[in-house]
Amino acid sequence: MSRNDALRAARLRVGWRSADMAAEQLTAHGQQFLDDRHFTVSPRTWRRWEGPRPGWPSKETALVLHDALGRWPEDLGFTAPPGWIRPEHHEETNVQNTSFLAVTAAALVPGPTAQQAVDPALVDYFQSQLEGHYRADMLLGPHDLIGTLGPQYQLIDKLTRSATGETRRGLLRVGAAYAALVGWLYQDAGDLSAAAFWRGVTQEIALRARDPHLVGYAMVNSAQVRTDLGDGAGVVDLCEAALDDDRVVPKIRVMAMQQQAHGASLLRDRAAVDRLIDDADRLLPRVDDDLPWGNACRRTPGYLEVQRATCYGRLGLGTEASDLWTQVLAAVPGTARRDRGVYMARHATAAATAREPEQAVEIAREVATIAAETGSARMRRELATLERAMRPWQDAPVGRDLAEALAPVAEGS
Repeated sequence: MSRNDALRAARLRVGWRSADMAAEQLTAHGQQFLDDRHFTVSPRTWRRWEGPRPGWPSKETALVLHDALGRWPEDLGFTAPPGWIRPEHHEETNVQNTSFLAVTAAALVPGPTAQQAVDPALVDYFQSQLEGHYRADMLLGPHDLIGTLGPQYQLIDKLTRSATGETRRGLLRVGAAYAALVGWLYQDAGDLSAAAFWRGVTQEIALRARDPHLVGYAMVNSAQVRTDLGDGAGVVDLCEAALDDDRVVPKIRVMAMQQQAHGASLLRDRAAVDRLIDDADRLLPRVDDDLPWGNACRRTPGYLEVQRATCYGRLGLGTEASDLWTQVLAAVPGTARRDRGVYMARHATAAATAREPEQAVEIAREVATIAAETGSARMRRELATLERAMRPWQDAPVGRDLAEALAPVAEGS
């Protein structure tokens, strides 16, 4: 390719008809976005960006490009330098620019608080709410629930300070489950900084509860964040630590094995992926605990094959991943709208990798609608991965069809 067509297409999409206009508009946008009247992009710089060797923009410029065009530099034809990790807390979501105070407020309430009597029945009450929150997450996505879960966690924390004995331990256990769910909501919304904070809260409370199952669950939760950060070695470390404790129930072992498989896929180790998923599959029939959290392996159809297909896609095994996604999606109910959208986006990328661009676009049309409705940053990231996989066809009619299919996502940014 003799020029950076991805950047050119992106500027034309927003109505910037020339490099001079693009430089002028991006300069104005950046000065407002960064609150920096000295921010400038010259027409000469923009023309270099559209050339065959565009270089790499500064971090501030990368953020401005993303905010203005809805794409990160590597999606606009720039070549990412070694070690580049997207600042995910700027992901196109409704929780952009979340302050640290807002993220941590529910977990860092200063004490001591006024003492009060705590009825042991409150432990069961909060546990009974969890399943409803899990179902709502599948139906609504993260944004509508973050504001609900934070105050509930804060109330649990307040009661824990007054409770004693088994009531206190019970509140600590249920509090850890709530903190884990808040962490997941932030992760799904694309705010990895907030997600990592709440995963840390989960680990702290699990340790305070002296519950080995919760400690293992918390480590797997942290490994999920490491997976999104692309840190395969970190994922493996955390999952191996969870598996080192022979006391944990089979459910935790299944969760740790499948997450370790994701770490193995990041390390390009297919043999380890298959071994870990197969080991987890043999253990799955033994999952019979009554713990109210971490039950995705029981309620998600084809749970382990979802993980295998995701790992295969990450390894670039397009045909094998696509075949697996076809089987998995046949069993996923339409009510699991957010998860179904994520799986379909991965299926579309696998189809593109398998040199089936028309199938990829057909799948992407439905995903774009779901992504716009749920606001899931995870789904948007999967669609950005699809766009990269479709670059060989970006100037062909099927490439233009993809841009049209993804328009609802851009409009909802």
